[in-house]
Amino acid sequence: MSDLLRAPAELKYAEELDWLESVDDSPKPFSWRLSPKMVRLFVLGAERADGLDRPVAQKWFGDRGIVERAIVTLASDRGLLLIGDPGTGKSWLAELLAAAVSRNSTLVVQGTAGTTEDQIKYSWNVSMVIAKGQSRASMIPSPIMTAMETGQLGRFEELTRSTSDVQDALISILSEKYISVPELDSDGIVFAKPGFSIIATANSRDRGVNDLSSALKRRFNFVRIPVVTNKKSETQIVRFRTEELLRRHQIELDVPPTLLDVLLRSFADLRASAAAAGSDDEKLESALSTAEQIGVLEDAILHSNFFGQQALTARTLASSLVGSLARREPEDLAILNKYLHGVVEPRSKDEGGDWPEFLEGGRDAIASLA
Repeated sequence: MSDLLRAPAELKYAEELDWLESVDDSPKPFSWRLSPKMVRLFVLGAERADGLDRPVAQKWFGDRGIVERAIVTLASDRGLLLIGDPGTGKSWLAELLAAAVSRNSTLVVQGTAGTTEDQIKYSWNVSMVIAKGQSRASMIPSPIMTAMETGQLGRFEELTRSTSDVQDALISILSEKYISVPELDSDGIVFAKPGFSIIATANSRDRGVNDLSSALKRRFNFVRIPVVTNKKSETQIVRFRTEELLRRHQIELDVPPTLLDVLLRSFADLRASAAAAGSDDEKLESALSTAEQIGVLEDAILHSNFFGQQALTARTLASSLVGSLARREPEDLAILNKYLHGVVEPRSKDEGGDWPEFLEGGRDAIASLA
């Protein structure tokens, strides 16, 4: 674990998964390592009513119904498509589900404009083909084919970023549950074993890039993940990720609740401004997601640890916010400057606290970029 930059969920929570499996006496679908009930507990955490002998921490923060519907879909013969705005935790939820069900979340295809059908099905080891001809030994299975052969969950990230012909390669896999290999005279069909399914993610902001065909849509259950707007839930997510960051970097640095409140309120203000904007030029290019909020805080914490006074300040937080969100010049700088003068300045006079220093830090950051 300590040798890995980022451990997959099945390694990070290996001890907890082992324990849940040892006490799990509920029916398990197919080759699942945990029952649906225990998968839900692993993702959402245990409550007192669950009667477990040890705590199980919550790892994904969102509606319980979303997780339950996702688990039920994976137990059916349909694929699962998690769709939502950037930063809503789609990929993290997919990873947790794969870790709990299969103890392997690494069978992943990343959708891009350059993704090919070979990356979904199979390719060939050219040197082995030249030496011994085409055979199962010289075939290189894709992560999806490996998931089929082992009865595990395969993942397809950013499905709508891949082209339509690549997407359509999934139709036969999801409907027929096998891949035909016409290059082989015998043993030319790879069948999926029970437990195989696909968890795909799609960015709702990519709608229109490479829309899914009707045939492919019918083979997925759509589970929409909304943007987190509840302040309590968003605070939990930001705290959870921040504590992970501090542990990973072995940083002993306190994040004052007042500064966390400043960050949360700033993002809420900017989201409200974006919602009221009449055109794209009047809103930040950033999606203002919870993930970006965590990124701002991470940047401020690391800057404070390496170059500051070992304490997070409002000035550093404001500088990180401006640096992270100002992606277009001069449009984004003008929007942030308007926010500082129209919202933060009056608030710093009325409420005081960390807001005056936050205002000053924001102004200095904008001046340095302008």
